[in-house]
Amino acid sequence: MGKVNHFLKHFKLDTIYKEVSISEYDYRLDEKRIAKHPLIERDASKLLIYKDGDVSSSTFSSIVNEVSPDDLMIFNNSKVVQARLYFTKSTGATIEVFLLNPIKPDDYISAFEQTQQNQWNCIVGNIKRWKEEPLKLQITELNLVLQAKKIGRTDDGALVGFSWNNPAVSFAQIIEHAGEVPIPPYLNRQPEPIDKSRYQTVYAKPEGSVAAPTAGLHFTNRVMDMLTNKGVQFIETTLHVGAGTFRPVKSATIGNHDMHTERIYVSKELINRLLLSQRDIIAVGTTSLRTLESIYWLGVKITEGRTKDDNYSVSQWDGYNLRQDLSLIKVLTNLKKHIESCENGYLSASTQMIIVPGYTFRVVDRLITNFHQPRSTLLLLVAAFIGKSWKKVYQYALNNDFRFLSYGDSSILTRS
Repeated sequence: MGKVNHFLKHFKLDTIYKEVSISEYDYRLDEKRIAKHPLIERDASKLLIYKDGDVSSSTFSSIVNEVSPDDLMIFNNSKVVQARLYFTKSTGATIEVFLLNPIKPDDYISAFEQTQQNQWNCIVGNIKRWKEEPLKLQITELNLVLQAKKIGRTDDGALVGFSWNNPAVSFAQIIEHAGEVPIPPYLNRQPEPIDKSRYQTVYAKPEGSVAAPTAGLHFTNRVMDMLTNKGVQFIETTLHVGAGTFRPVKSATIGNHDMHTERIYVSKELINRLLLSQRDIIAVGTTSLRTLESIYWLGVKITEGRTKDDNYSVSQWDGYNLRQDLSLIKVLTNLKKHIESCENGYLSASTQMIIVPGYTFRVVDRLITNFHQPRSTLLLLVAAFIGKSWKKVYQYALNNDFRFLSYGDSSILTRS
């Protein structure tokens, strides 16, 4: 018996989940199903409702009928930045520089506030045509020249140093004037003026995302007012969405897929609200869900003394390999105490967490989300949340002319 217990203690659960076959999470998505533009009214989108095995539909403006007083909704308030910059070489070749995340300084607020220079991890289009010479972009409206210098390679792109010759202008102002909205590649079109406002939630605040938290695109002030009047509780959190959200799963099993890392910010107020919640916790979007579940595992690591040198992170398989028997209340209480000791009153962390079928959810009861690409990590997350019923849900959406992906329709799913 002792040998069995020793085996179980050291057996890593991720060895089971890594064998999940991505081919089992596939469906046919015709191009015509993909919403290429937003609807005129945000809340006019369709709403699929899944609960207790049943599927029905309504409109998003009626979502107030699907929730109860004192339910707690968590919104990702990250704001999409105009992350695409285009430089033209003297030869006429165009080099696209796509901002991923700041390196020096490495926090978003400071990086956007810089008034002389900074460094970013970037994806560079036509990089073979960019030799050693700096690229230059004249921005007449701001009376400056933006210069980009290729410094080196990174794991997923290039390290690019930016500098400019007008210290009265911040980097945030530069990309606001010269950058382009990073609409998803599967829209197969150029950005249009409407994208600047509509590829953004009405409650977006801190800049940092290069892809929208799209479940929130359906919310309007009118819907928020109706929910408030019903007694639904709101709180915001922040996960800066990275371009990795569009990265396809190319491996046969999920264990060979390298999940992207994203930055999250955890406030004491959020932990307090989670601790006090007596009803459903509703994640608005997969990014909010990923943040909330990552919070639990951050709390586990802090409880177990596994954090080092203020490096707070959740790795890809922590949700399967860390201790599984700690209560949510205990974990959140310890996390709250830790945040109280932080100078700025919140915890800055990173998460590489992947959620696959079989994962045990610790925080979230319901999920508001759009319809995701076949064979994607987001579809795996939905399948983990509602089990095999994901096939019924997606078939219903296909049969009833729901619009798919970022500008598509919405759903509210109750965890199986």
